[in-house]
Amino acid sequence: MLASNLAEEARAADAEALLDLVEEAILHQRRAREAGSMNCCSVKGSLVELPREGELVVVGDIHGDLQSLAFILEDSKALRGEGRLLFLGDYGDRGLQSMEVYYVILKLLRMRPGRIVLLRGNHEGPSDLLAYPHDLPWMAERRFGPMGAEVYKALRRLFDTLWVAALVEGCYAFLHGGAPDGLASIDGLARADEEHPGTDVLEQVLWSDPADWLEGSAPSPRGAGRLFGRGVTEAFLRLAGVKALVRAHEPCDEGVEVRHGGLVLTLFSRKGLPYMNRRAAYLKLSLEEAPLDAYGMASRAVRF
Repeated sequence: MLASNLAEEARAADAEALLDLVEEAILHQRRAREAGSMNCCSVKGSLVELPREGELVVVGDIHGDLQSLAFILEDSKALRGEGRLLFLGDYGDRGLQSMEVYYVILKLLRMRPGRIVLLRGNHEGPSDLLAYPHDLPWMAERRFGPMGAEVYKALRRLFDTLWVAALVEGCYAFLHGGAPDGLASIDGLARADEEHPGTDVLEQVLWSDPADWLEGSAPSPRGAGRLFGRGVTEAFLRLAGVKALVRAHEPCDEGVEVRHGGLVLTLFSRKGLPYMNRRAAYLKLSLEEAPLDAYGMASRAVRF
């Protein structure tokens, strides 16, 4: 299916159609976690381990920008071939077509089960870590009327099934916000959503931001998560056995930004209000090649 056709289908979809996709996605995610696998991917708790094979298209924050999402799907040819498509979270909120974006990504999950990896962002967090202002309930009501409340409740249940992070052994770690400071083992990342609110691992993964002037970590001006320095990044990468961290969460004027001497790449995949970034970007990686640092990934990112 062409991306433009999928976008048109999303615009015409009713509440029942979206609810059907949400319930199917919840079942798919739960089965994958119980089975410990998802089409050649290993699943450990809330952590997905991707095989080092084929092509991976990585998408940052979308925030209800259906036009940017459709462009990425069309331009990357992600709907063809056997590559994988990984989203770094923040699908809705802030954009008027949030319901349509959820429809498209969940339809992709139905079309290509095991080839679509959906990570959790701070806009898909649990109630005590959820980003505010949180306008998704209003958007659901605006789009679906009285059925909007039911759609929103279903989406909140979906959020609890999304993966916290993904790894490609020896290559890359993917998450929404930041590297958690003081993580004792990678199992702590796999159990982040199970242990919450007993630990702050999930909070840091969803909310933290890199700071070049830091070595360790410091309180974040966001009021959640931490600012993390290069020392935290290096410790996390050693623990995960990877070369670089790919994250989203922060608007970038050029769609990408390199931090911590090439160890961290920030990717932002939507444009326009309220962020006002000039360009957006997505990433296409060959997992069979030698891993790139953040500078190498930034040079290959597709800006639009």
